[in-house]
Amino acid sequence: MAKNYYEILGVERSATTEEIKKAFRRVARETHPDANPDDPEAEARFKLAAEAYEVLSSPERRQRYD
Repeated sequence: MAKNYYEILGVERSATTEEIKKAFRRVARETHPDANPDDPEAEARFKLAAEAYEVLSSPERRQRYD
């Protein structure tokens, strides 16, 4: 199954770059391994959120993704 970067960050497909940035910051705080030392999957979720932000925050990469 393909990754849904919009779902990962909790934003709509029509989200602005600013909304995507805010959503990433929120998800990063929630999933950061330092904030979840007892959760072995926290690092993987954090990396996935970072990957989603990397793609969706770049107009060119977002267009290819869409």
